[in-house]
Amino acid sequence: MKTVLIKDLKDYEGKDVQLRGWVYNTRKVGKIWFVILRDGTGLLQGVVVKGESSDESFDLKQKLNQEDSIIINGCVKKEDRSVGGYELSVKDIQVVQHVSDEFPISPKEHGTDFLMSNRHLWLRSKRQNAIMRIRHQTARAIRDFFDMNSFTLIDSPIFTGNAVEGTTTLFEVDYFERSAYLTQSGQLYQEAGATAFGRTYCFGPTFRAEKSKTRRHLTEFWMAEPEMAYVELEENMVWAENLICYVIDHILKICDDELNTLDRDTVLLKAVKPPFPKITYDEAVEIIENSGKKFNYGTDFGAPDETLISQNFEKPIMIHNWPSDIKAFYMKRNKNNNDLALGFDMIAPEGYGEIIGGGQREDDLDILIDRIRHHDLPLEPFKWYLDLRKYGSVPHSGFGLGLERTVAWICGTRHIRETIPFPRTMSRLEP
Repeated sequence: MKTVLIKDLKDYEGKDVQLRGWVYNTRKVGKIWFVILRDGTGLLQGVVVKGESSDESFDLKQKLNQEDSIIINGCVKKEDRSVGGYELSVKDIQVVQHVSDEFPISPKEHGTDFLMSNRHLWLRSKRQNAIMRIRHQTARAIRDFFDMNSFTLIDSPIFTGNAVEGTTTLFEVDYFERSAYLTQSGQLYQEAGATAFGRTYCFGPTFRAEKSKTRRHLTEFWMAEPEMAYVELEENMVWAENLICYVIDHILKICDDELNTLDRDTVLLKAVKPPFPKITYDEAVEIIENSGKKFNYGTDFGAPDETLISQNFEKPIMIHNWPSDIKAFYMKRNKNNNDLALGFDMIAPEGYGEIIGGGQREDDLDILIDRIRHHDLPLEPFKWYLDLRKYGSVPHSGFGLGLERTVAWICGTRHIRETIPFPRTMSRLEP
């Protein structure tokens, strides 16, 4: 008998198949009882009827517990009223393991700390399963977008000898009697990749020792970071815009069931079409001040500021030309105003904050050396980075997309900790 997945049952209507999974629920109606099976790809209702299933299987109705692991054999039938549109006329159930204790996570309300401490089990729930599937498809769409646009995957190292964003948010580790740091970003290495391949990207974990407890922050998160030679700020923003549009289109096509499980209102997601509104930092400040809120010009936007700005738009908003003092040392300055940096942030609608940050990089060797010194960073660890300006320097740009923040926005979940399998925060290192 062929072993199949629940998601593929439509291809086996009227056929006998075998499914392997875990008990999600059971219920009894008269002389018939039902077992809801999950296998990681979906849920299936199995109908157990006396005389049609083996006696041993029928007698399991009082013995199966939530999360018992089982193997079911039966015939696939179309049933619109059943979850997934199909059900299984069960002929035989084989119990692989009976759960000895009651499953800790029940339909009743549980506190956040309890659920996070049982994250390894919470992942089995419908909601968490849907979020992880959307995360998977988001990552898939990101990779597909870069691959179809002639980007080469160049993996950046996790251990680095220098800072990217600044030394205050680095995780320092002992590295064979010298200090190393967990990467804040793969960008600098992608700049090397771009001068070798034209367009490159990396996609992996990054780390920030930022002492923040907001719903938008993690200490370990994933970023997709493309870098492109011969690209300036305006084109860079178009690349970011096109990437987001491609991802959203993919999710709307592939993840309808998951979005329904999350009760996600997709109206605003369907509105994500180019072009996105693009405003300067000064124009963003004006929006904040016109709302009656005071703002300290020359500082970064906080979460309330980003939320306020996003409320004026139905699409992601791109804010460019920032005060240079609040941007990284590698950001190129505006040729008409040295106090402005050619950076941009993309703010998601609905109050989900920044999902992309990027900009044009400084390509002049002497200016870059001055910037490194201005930021009180040692030159020695950046010698290799400076070589990129000595040999074949060109205008180049890139950005970093935060996977978890993007998934949070797509799913409509309020806290970023739900968008990564095992979140790491200031207070949580387990499970």
